Formats: sequence, structure tokens, C-alpha cells
Amino acid sequence: MRLARMRLGQPRVAVVGHVEWVQFARVAHVPSAGEVMHARDPFEEPAGGGAVAAVQLARLAGSCTLITALGDDECGRRSLARLCDLAVDVCARSCDQPTRRAVTLVDDERERTITTFGERLQPQGGEDEPAWRRLAGIDAVYFTAGDEAALRAARAASRVLVASPRAGHALGHDVPIDAVVLSARDEIERHELQRSHQDAAIVVCTEGKHGGTYHTSSGQHGRFEAAPLPGDPVDAYGCGDSFVAGLTYGLGAGLEVPDALALAARCGAVCLTGRGPYGRQLTASDL
Repeated sequence: MRLARMRLGQPRVAVVGHVEWVQFARVAHVPSAGEVMHARDPFEEPAGGGAVAAVQLARLAGSCTLITALGDDECGRRSLARLCDLAVDVCARSCDQPTRRAVTLVDDERERTITTFGERLQPQGGEDEPAWRRLAGIDAVYFTAGDEAALRAARAASRVLVASPRAGHALGHDVPIDAVVLSARDEIERHELQRSHQDAAIVVCTEGKHGGTYHTSSGQHGRFEAAPLPGDPVDAYGCGDSFVAGLTYGLGAGLEVPDALALAARCGAVCLTGRGPYGRQLTASDL
């Protein structure tokens, strides 16, 4: 069944989270200690969980608001310009600290390895800030980074709130969350889940090509399958962020959990077949 037949209207969506300026390159394999490795096909993009999810949501919903924080530097300015080009409505707090940077190496198995440089900048809450007023009446928000006040503002504004365990200390304060999404292979996310699982109505655990599992606070549980790839695998960067954006969109559109997970799996599969996070993502015309 096509998504258009399953929902009442196009949801309004937003992301509260972080942006990193990322340099991408391909290598035969991740270098071992002492090895010199030649990288090829370098390019740069604003990425990180907040940025990638916002672009995916914009491609599904037509627009997406991103509340974030950027350094007052060249990487921050380039990030803002590029995300605006990608149809994201960016509302960024300007910081004295530099915009976080990262290097991502994609090997011949299409897996990505990420090294970050600098502190992750994140939005801060506050009822009087214009950014939070822009979320009034929003259908669904994905939260990847911010302080506790930011999480409470996102919860108050939105009908559906999805969060990443990497939001860290913002979680675990009795703020109801509709879904928490993590990777089964990510040790940090599994550890941080202890902080937030009691506040989540649904916990989704992804397992890459094996699909994943979900369980609800009411005791329901099940598995979901990975979606077929619409082409050859190219680059794993951004697949998880595209997945959770698809889930956020689906829940915001009123889909039942299995249908929202199926849509999320399609988003992750499509992203795997593109170069970098934005080379290929599911769009509204694909639904």
C-alpha cells in the first residue's frame, strides 16, 4: 500500500540536533597502526546525525526545520549555506567554539569509520527563544543533541518525539519519548540507552542488513526486515540517520509502528546506494 493512502496529510517535521563538517574519502581498508594509506575521491559535507536526518526529512516532507548550534567560523558558515541548499530551514545558535569537524573513511566493504575533532555543539532550550516558537504545533521531532530544556521544549511542541540515545544527559528526566532508536552494534548507544529506556514508549534496535527489533513499554515486541537495496551498495554513512528520519516521518504521518519501520528501512536502504549522506535518499515522489 502506498504511503499516500495511509496518512491524512503531510506531517510537519523538525530535528533538534548537531551538525559536523565532515571530510569523506575512500580507502581500501582502514589503516592499521603505522600504515600509510592513500585516500581517493575526497569531498566535504555538513553531516552528523542532526544534519543527515533533517535532509532526509526535508526530502520526504518537502521541508524540515533544524534547530542546532554552529561555530562562528568558516565551517559553520559553509554548513549553514549547504543545508539551506538542501531545503533545510536552519535555526542555529552561534557559538564561540569552533564547529565540530570529522573525517570519515569508507572502505571497500562500504563501511564507514569516523573520527571527530572538537566538542559537539548543541542547541539549548529556553521558552523565549524564537527557535522553539517555530516548533509550535509540529507533528514530529527527532532529537539527537541538546540540553534538558531543549528536550522539554521539543516535547511540549510536538505530537511525536523520537530520540537518539546519543542525546546523553538530556535524557532520563521523566520526559516522555515516543521512540528511542539505536544501533545494536554501537556500544555507546547501548550504554546510553540505560538512561532513556524507561521514558520511551518504543525502543527500536537496528541490525543493518538483518533488519532489527522493537519492543514497547506495554510489552509488545517484534522484528522488522531490512528493505531490498535499490542498487549496488556504495557508502554506509548516513544510513542509520536516514532510517530514524523515515521512522520519525512515518510516526508523524500517523502510520502504525510496523508500517513506519518498513518506511524507515527503505530510507536506510536507499541511502546505502548513494555517495555520502545525500547522494541518494528516499523522496516524496518515491512514496
